[in-house]
Amino acid sequence: MSRSLDPFRLVPRSPAAHAAAPASGLGSLPQWDLSDLYPGLDSPELTADLQNAAAECAAFEEAYKGRFAEMLDGPDAGGQMAVVVSRYEKIEDLLGRLYSYAGLVYSGDTTDPVRAKFYGDVQEKLTEASTRLLFFTLELNRLDDAKMEAALADPAFGKYRPWIEDVRAEKPYQLDDRIEQLFLEKGVTSRSAWNRLFDETIAGLRFEVEGQSLPMEQTLNYLAEADAEKRKAGADALAKVFGDNLRLFTLITNTLAKDKDISDRWRGFQDIADSRHLANRVEREVVDALVSSVHAAYPRLAHRYYKLKAKWFGKDKLEYWDRNAPLPKVETRTIGWDEARDTVLGAYSSFSPRMADIARNFFDKSWIDAGVRPGKATGAFAHPTVPSAHPYVLLNYMGKPRDVMTLAHELGHGVHQVLAAPNGALMAPTPLTLAETASVFGEMLTFQRLLAAAPDARARKAMLASKVEDMINTVVRQIAFYTFERRIHTERKNGELTAEKICEIWMDVQSQSLGDSIHLGPGYEAYWVYIGHFIHSPFYVYAYAFGDCLVNSLYAVYENASDGFAERYLAMLAAGGTKHHSELLKPFGLDARDPVFWQTGLNLIERMIAELEAMEE
Repeated sequence: MSRSLDPFRLVPRSPAAHAAAPASGLGSLPQWDLSDLYPGLDSPELTADLQNAAAECAAFEEAYKGRFAEMLDGPDAGGQMAVVVSRYEKIEDLLGRLYSYAGLVYSGDTTDPVRAKFYGDVQEKLTEASTRLLFFTLELNRLDDAKMEAALADPAFGKYRPWIEDVRAEKPYQLDDRIEQLFLEKGVTSRSAWNRLFDETIAGLRFEVEGQSLPMEQTLNYLAEADAEKRKAGADALAKVFGDNLRLFTLITNTLAKDKDISDRWRGFQDIADSRHLANRVEREVVDALVSSVHAAYPRLAHRYYKLKAKWFGKDKLEYWDRNAPLPKVETRTIGWDEARDTVLGAYSSFSPRMADIARNFFDKSWIDAGVRPGKATGAFAHPTVPSAHPYVLLNYMGKPRDVMTLAHELGHGVHQVLAAPNGALMAPTPLTLAETASVFGEMLTFQRLLAAAPDARARKAMLASKVEDMINTVVRQIAFYTFERRIHTERKNGELTAEKICEIWMDVQSQSLGDSIHLGPGYEAYWVYIGHFIHSPFYVYAYAFGDCLVNSLYAVYENASDGFAERYLAMLAAGGTKHHSELLKPFGLDARDPVFWQTGLNLIERMIAELEAMEE
């Protein structure tokens, strides 16, 4: 159950040091250089590390399996345990480096059979090797609490207390060693295999739009075009291909939902999302409070905004493909890569020069892959790799204002990952609920900088509307996604769901969240199929809403008392996974268990909508 041993995943997200071919109006887009991890797929360094990983895992098991109770009873128990955990951490860093490299290479072109085979082979080898480590956390959770506490009094061992406490929080859901080993080994041919099928299917889909055969990322971009006919053409193409592939995506969804149900039942999780809450180190009641607050705010946020937007378009209702359309009569332009870089770095620098310096490394040292190309993983991500290396960022940059916000978002993740890295491979990872903090805060800094520089009221209105839409997509839409997932996983317990039933649930949930001013016409019922989070990370999506509301509350603190805020903020990021959310938020006077906390975040969105309404008067 060790989260650090989970196979590397790239969600809604070729080694070379040169730039990708320039796209029209964008300038030269960077392509990452993965040689800081390994020189190539067949490099001697990678081959040696794969062999070393297997050997180290086997040696660790041989040296320590069955010995921990004896260690705790002996002299210098804390010192001995510190040596063991330190050795385990080094192995985790090595495994993580290999997983990361294979995953990043694969994400560069998921349709390339050579990369796909390499990714699959590395996964298999590392899964086989890591089964030799499985005993460690299982045995830790069988040790006497009092003796463990006494050993943790030793500073050398005590520095690992946050990780130890995380591991022991999973004790109630731990199974017998042989069953845990079976779960781990079967993961390659069960969940991981279905995840890979989803990725490769999505990457291979092609959509016919205006005489062109396009990958999904470029087709989705049509939904943000100024021309209504282009938006409709993109939406129709998406609907057709999604509909044609419903049978496969329904099978994948049913299989993975059942797989999770089996795992949850064996482990004893009471609620379908409890395993996610445990991984996030957040209490179920905190998430429930967030969800109920957002549900109650649907009319004040999404319903209210889309009614206003329909009015701007001179309609009673917007078609679903108009939901993210730019405002009418507002000039749109392509934003080149250099301008996007300077905008984000300028915003970061105004807040904290140190933050900007860290972010600048991503540009200067080829840690970003930005271009759109066939087969490349869709969406965007920042992958931390391991503390002994550095993060990498993947984008599909097409020069839209939202792409600039995405750059700011992923660089926020990257800065967070760099700051947390000194905590080591076991304690650098941040629970998902806090992992979105730096990314959304980076977006907010960039937005506020752009808003302050708006040349006139029309430009300010366009920027406010764009930000409101982003926040609705992050808060309302992600909670709607979470609600959809809950219904799918709940109903799957009673048997397989037909494609028609999944589509029906999707339409019902979307209708409730978006309101009467969005017409969810034929074709939209299949739009659930491409959302990778449902496949790769069940119930992940509420972390976005958690992070957005948290950042809104943090930003309110920053506006009212900016002195010393940047230092406290960077210290929070540097804590990585060493502190609970309640401890991290305390220096800012915030408490996620307080209902007022969520209202503060939601109120900021409502105030922006009110400002847009006032512009109409």
